[in-house]
Amino acid sequence: MTTRNITTMNGFLLKGFSDNHELQILHALLFLVTYLFSSAGNFIIITITTLAPQLQSPMYYFLKHLSILDLSSLSVTVPQYVDSSLGGSGYISYEQCMLQIFFFAALAWSELAILTVMSYDRYVAVCLPLHYEVIMSSRKCTWAVAAVWISGGISGTLYTASTMSIRFCGDRIIHQFFCDIPQLLKLSCSNDYFEVLEVSTFLSVMAFACFMGIAFSYGQIFSAVLKMPSAEGRSKVFSTCLPHLFVVSFFLSTGICAYLKPTSDSPTALNLMLYLLHSTTPNPPRCYL
Repeated sequence: MTTRNITTMNGFLLKGFSDNHELQILHALLFLVTYLFSSAGNFIIITITTLAPQLQSPMYYFLKHLSILDLSSLSVTVPQYVDSSLGGSGYISYEQCMLQIFFFAALAWSELAILTVMSYDRYVAVCLPLHYEVIMSSRKCTWAVAAVWISGGISGTLYTASTMSIRFCGDRIIHQFFCDIPQLLKLSCSNDYFEVLEVSTFLSVMAFACFMGIAFSYGQIFSAVLKMPSAEGRSKVFSTCLPHLFVVSFFLSTGICAYLKPTSDSPTALNLMLYLLHSTTPNPPRCYL
């Protein structure tokens, strides 16, 4: 499909990570395999934490929603990319692009929010064990998860509304495997993308607040662990906290590397790995279970 037809049809051309069709197919197969393994792992976690009576504590309740978010986030971008790459078109309509932006932004923020809630849960469990059942009651956990999903919806709405105010000109080619906001900003006709930058700045401040909350929680946790006289007690705390800390660190570090670096018209293999790792972050620590 030519660039002229893309412009006429008010859509975009996703170039992915290569102009070579054989490499596009290879990348699509790599994403497909990763998607299937990640989906299977998340589905297993969701099933076990829903059905197993011994896994009904707040920690596993939050883990279940983290897996739901992860599975949903993967499903927003990967299947469409695989389909368009195998078909050889790379075309995505304007409406599909805006939907991708909404769900990707909403789910990414929700993942950060629930990781923050999970760090607070571990803080209360380690530092305030006598008050744990009161502070982390089932009702309050439900409210916390509802706040996570609602805040994600607000984030997605803000990003989508600001992006829809942009006028796109010229060749609508996105050098990415999904509708990435930094790539879309490069297609703007003029300086009408300041609303997106304002939303990004606001959410970046909120994300930093989440990071500080996580850092405070784990600072208190490790301080309490060092004071424990029992080696068995310290081992138990580390076994439940370190996997979560690994997820948080990996999620934030890959996200920073992927989105705070300058956008490029010729993505490298490093770009591929960063976006692939970032989109599948919560999957490695199956030792939660």
